[in-house]
Amino acid sequence: MTVIALTAATAAPSRAGWFTQAGQVLRRWLIATLRQVWGPVMSLIQPVIWIVLFGQVFHSLGALPQFGGDGYIDYLVPGILMMTVLYSGAWAGTGYIDDINSGVMDQYLTSPVSRSAIITGPLVQQLIISLAQSLVVLGIGWLAGARYPGGLGGMLMALGVATLLAAIFCCASTAVALTARSQIALISLSQLIVLPATFLSTTMMPADLMPQWVQDVARWNPMTWAVELGRGGLNGTFPDNGWWQIGGLTALAALAFVWAVRSIRAYQRSV
Repeated sequence: MTVIALTAATAAPSRAGWFTQAGQVLRRWLIATLRQVWGPVMSLIQPVIWIVLFGQVFHSLGALPQFGGDGYIDYLVPGILMMTVLYSGAWAGTGYIDDINSGVMDQYLTSPVSRSAIITGPLVQQLIISLAQSLVVLGIGWLAGARYPGGLGGMLMALGVATLLAAIFCCASTAVALTARSQIALISLSQLIVLPATFLSTTMMPADLMPQWVQDVARWNPMTWAVELGRGGLNGTFPDNGWWQIGGLTALAALAFVWAVRSIRAYQRSV
């Protein structure tokens, strides 16, 4: 089935539209996901541990005034939501390395398929997975005791911001994968980035409770922007600096996409 899907994508005539090409690439990646669905499912174990374990261990912190009286679980869930898509997105490039090693990427690059379509198809696939994971995390949070006063609109806002954050790290992971062409290098670099990005933000703790230098870093950390926007959406309160945070995340997503497209073209020139 994978061979058939790949043939359909690479054999598409040059007159095929961009959306058709991207759709064919997306179809192949979705088939691969369904065949290995255990990967996205297993990635949900971590947020369950974070929400249940951290939510109980640090439950008493919710009484502090910095948490606004909402309780620690309500504060934690938006952070775990963004952390889940961050980790998932950081691993997105592994699929490209598999394609490089199996020769699939070479077949794509010798076909008339647009290079941006080759990037967009897997990106959409990853965003679909991230959206599904986000819904599960919100459900787990609800079962753990979190409540979302922002209602449906607030949840949609949090899901939208999570998708935007996922797009940034999916594209960045793709660019790194096409440049390094090594699973070990990609995984090592991902761990080097995602852990500081998580803990140097307001994912687990309000800025007022962190050292000053951490506050300074967190203020310019895109993870903080996403967490604060998601938290505001779920709580029904839009952050004061929310518009420039949305603008910053959108700009980073666009730059990361351009980086990914340039990386696949650089890869093509090198082979």
